Amino acid sequence: MQIEQYLAYLGGVRRYSPRTQEVYRDVLKRFEDSGEQLTPTGIRNYEVSLLDAKGDSARTVDLHLSVLSGYCRWAMRKGLMDSNPVRLVPKPKQEKRLPVFYREADMKEYFASTAANADSEQLEFMKSLPAGDATAKELYSRRLRRLIVSMLYGTGLRRSELISLNRSSVDFSRKVLSVRGKGDKMREIPLTSSLCQEISLYLSAAAWMLGDGSSATPLLRTPSGGRLYPVFCDRAVKQELGGEVTGQKSPHILRHTLATELLEGGADLNSIKELLGHSSLAATQVYTHNSIERLRNEYNKAHPRANKTEE
Repeated sequence: MQIEQYLAYLGGVRRYSPRTQEVYRDVLKRFEDSGEQLTPTGIRNYEVSLLDAKGDSARTVDLHLSVLSGYCRWAMRKGLMDSNPVRLVPKPKQEKRLPVFYREADMKEYFASTAANADSEQLEFMKSLPAGDATAKELYSRRLRRLIVSMLYGTGLRRSELISLNRSSVDFSRKVLSVRGKGDKMREIPLTSSLCQEISLYLSAAAWMLGDGSSATPLLRTPSGGRLYPVFCDRAVKQELGGEVTGQKSPHILRHTLATELLEGGADLNSIKELLGHSSLAATQVYTHNSIERLRNEYNKAHPRANKTEE
């Protein structure tokens, strides 16, 4: 297998992120190390080994098959293969999972309880402290963590998209955020006045704490001045939402929450699709199931005959 050449194609032509390339590299290396051949029988044997011997989920196995299929399509274009054997191998059945989301009341409680970390009064107090003061650093960290949650929840950004933002990504005059999403596609996301204000105050705090930067400076910077990274975002969300919401806490659930609330608020699917940067409407339609399930639960609780058998 010509793994490195394929990865170079993914990075140079398809513009896949370094993280995605590493996922592809891991999958392809695991298949190569298995000793199986790129034939229907070999791929089927590999699939069975992942399910049975490794105990991987159907979702993980489906990812492996998708990566192998992409490699085979590339190899066909290069004249290295005559056909794509992955297409002849049935995929394992996956249990359909609905997106998890947070309750609107919990999010309102969170923003109310952390309002001080986004206001101008606390910013002025922070600026009154000596440079490098421990309290100032803590106040900056609180403001940054709160803004991470605000932007994920207020814009529906993917974690990788949030990390990649620069100062030039925000147009305060138009109140829009320019985002480079999957497949190197650009989209604009509207910003509320309150979120624009929070971003502006944060930038003032960052300039005081870390020094002002150019338009290419990361929009959000860690207390040491570097660009955000995945683990930092995950920890920030867990720390911020730990006292307000129950269950799993992650940046992606904030994205699900926004989509669900927009749908229930009357937004049409196409608008939500454009906001989230989905490539197809099918990816957005999954959020309709949340609304249907919630409606069913309310119906069962409220309707006098919902839990009764017909006489």
